[in-house]
Amino acid sequence: MSETRKLDVRNEVPARRHELIFETYGALPAGGVFELVNDHDPKPLYYQFAAEHAGEFTWQPVEMGPETWRVRIGRPAVST
Repeated sequence: MSETRKLDVRNEVPARRHELIFETYGALPAGGVFELVNDHDPKPLYYQFAAEHAGEFTWQPVEMGPETWRVRIGRPAVST
């Protein structure tokens, strides 16, 4: 099993964070996953994923504050 890639956006300027997250998601192969590390609740990001990628992503909370939030975001494997 390979190590999950971490994307820590805590030191990024807020205007760049979602862009980096969606670039990382877009580069995932089917079945791929990365762990987002953030300094606030990423619930608005979840809603953006749900609106733009409905049924095309997985969202698994790992740590939910109060200082650090971690979520595993993935692209489901394509069933054949």
